[in-house]
Amino acid sequence: MKQESKKKTSLHEVLYVVMPAYNEEANIGKVVEEWYPVIEDACPGSRLLIVNDGSKDGTREVLRSLLNKYPRLTVITKKNGGHGQAVLTAYRKAIKSGADYVFQTDSDGQTRPGEFRQLWENRSECGLLIGSRAGRQDGAGRVFVTRTLRMVLLLYYHVWVKDANTPFRLMKAEELKDVLGKIPKTSTVPNILMTVVYTKEHRNVRYFPITFRPRQGGKNSLNVRGIIKLGIKTIKELKVLKRRLR
Repeated sequence: MKQESKKKTSLHEVLYVVMPAYNEEANIGKVVEEWYPVIEDACPGSRLLIVNDGSKDGTREVLRSLLNKYPRLTVITKKNGGHGQAVLTAYRKAIKSGADYVFQTDSDGQTRPGEFRQLWENRSECGLLIGSRAGRQDGAGRVFVTRTLRMVLLLYYHVWVKDANTPFRLMKAEELKDVLGKIPKTSTVPNILMTVVYTKEHRNVRYFPITFRPRQGGKNSLNVRGIIKLGIKTIKELKVLKRRLR
């Protein structure tokens, strides 16, 4: 294991693991503890970057208390703008800070750090490496939304996308920067739009099966009404993207 770590370090491949966080006081400490070893195993410039999206609970205070314990942790606190805007903030910060690879996941504890390795070992194939949620444990409603989105993308873009919005994706920063240039800066669902761009432009998209645990604590901020509103915004943004890709 030590020999493998030295090999990674000698390559100087800087990895940024980025996460949006909103009202994750109950989860964020454990999530940082779980994901931090991934950063420690990468080269010295690698970082765990968390964007606190204007949380109204104690998320900010918990994150601030972790900074001394985890020296490779970076925290950005911004005004609430939604999950999509927090993700975009994280991507831009990682690119600007010199990342070679950017990996995005969420801060609710639903993904497993141990399953990151299969993506990292295939990083030379990026493109876009996605964890496809084969073993989902977050409810039938969420599965229905994913399947519906899959059919919308097939009918609208003529592309087959297994899991367009999964929060488990590894990208080369240089290519990510190019793809982000095609995404509206105010996008609510950038990961969905990015998956479409990578797929439509044949940028080598690969899927790897991952498990998806139930939320580990706290309350999901997206209810049925919110899902409907998000669906409407998604359709509008897909129309804008289609014009840009012509």
